[in-house]
Amino acid sequence: MIKRIIFIFCLVLFCSCGTYNSIDTFYNAHKEDDQVTAIRVPRFMLSMIGNISPEMKSLVGNTKDLRYMQFPSATAERTQFLNKQMNGITGSSFIEVYRKNDNLKRNIVSIREKRDAVKEILIYNNNNLNGSFLYFNGNFDPVKVRQMAQNEEFQKLGNGLINQYNMGATPGISSEEINSNQ
Repeated sequence: MIKRIIFIFCLVLFCSCGTYNSIDTFYNAHKEDDQVTAIRVPRFMLSMIGNISPEMKSLVGNTKDLRYMQFPSATAERTQFLNKQMNGITGSSFIEVYRKNDNLKRNIVSIREKRDAVKEILIYNNNNLNGSFLYFNGNFDPVKVRQMAQNEEFQKLGNGLINQYNMGATPGISSEEINSNQ
């Protein structure tokens, strides 16, 4: 009986420390770094993001959490470090739908499924100058996610997201102040 309780406790502890919280860990660890743009979209602002394209509108309608981060990656060591961190996040709990490797450059689209729905989408790009990730949590149609990955719609979303925030920014408030309030 005690062994069973210890086993259940260890299992719960292991699951709570697993990769599910790695996006939070990565986001919180790097949002204060120099030259980082970090955006976590509150639910009430998701409708603005839907104006980027009709595909985004249908995708954003099912989103519960949306985050974007862009960070410098100008050295080979930094790029390797970031690539390794992202590989650790996706690890065995995500399914890679798309990957393009060019030396240290990366373009990866990964998903986490539950039954017939995609629950999480993680898009990671690194071009040896800048890295970025785009993260969605919600309920998504797997066919639409695959189409968007093949049509490179997710790559365009990061720029559209920054443009939406810049257009909606309040005069006198810097992007650092917006990021620090996330």
